[in-house]
Amino acid sequence: MDVSLFDAVGDNLRSLLPADLSECHMRSHRRGIKVWFGPESGNKDHYESQVIARRHVDEVEGLALETGFHAEQPAQDRNEATLALLMAAESVWRDTLGPEASGGPFYGRPQDWRRLSDVWIEPDLEDPELAFELASRLADYIMVVEPLLANRTD
Repeated sequence: MDVSLFDAVGDNLRSLLPADLSECHMRSHRRGIKVWFGPESGNKDHYESQVIARRHVDEVEGLALETGFHAEQPAQDRNEATLALLMAAESVWRDTLGPEASGGPFYGRPQDWRRLSDVWIEPDLEDPELAFELASRLADYIMVVEPLLANRTD
């Protein structure tokens, strides 16, 4: 897996997001990319596309790509509240994100983190279109979820 895949996701994502989304930060690494808004250090609630172990999804060995929103605050009740807010607004995001999006416990760390995301099982990491497809999917999540999060009171 080449680091440049997730660097390319970031480059593509920048071209897909509107300029009025301020304070957008991105950090890519060998297994994924994390995107957040606001202060540089405020990345506990963020968007991510990452390679995960497939066993966390369906108990089968292999790879999967998970893309979506993550609530990873230290306080589990805050993560639960964020997920509840998003699930209560399902009618807002379902048309954009489609039936494959689901909310629930974080894959691989279900005891405290939460997510609204979808998973691609056994993706072709060498597919030349993959970087754009992942960037487009992240943009979908950002464009529909970020306005919902901006209205929360906490």
